[in-house]
Amino acid sequence: MTTTVQCVVLKTESEALESAPHPGELGERILANVSKEGWAKWLERLSMIINENSLSTADVESIQVIEMHMKGFFFGEGEMGQVPAGFHDASAAPSKGK
Repeated sequence: MTTTVQCVVLKTESEALESAPHPGELGERILANVSKEGWAKWLERLSMIINENSLSTADVESIQVIEMHMKGFFFGEGEMGQVPAGFHDASAAPSKGK
């Protein structure tokens, strides 16, 4: 049986993650509120944030910046990070009539 969550990213009931994707309280919060598809959208955004800000996942300060963006992306807390001009979410549906 598939477990579902009310995904804060997709705003729909969707398939849940199987385990916390991040350590600690933030990871548990993500597990309870973000679907697999919502997490995939975050990974696209994370890649952009790491590249645009020259971050390293081995650096404590970089991890703090990533967590700040993560809280913004999922829960609207703090900043979501600047999206470069011309960036298009590859998973977003093309707009009609444009």
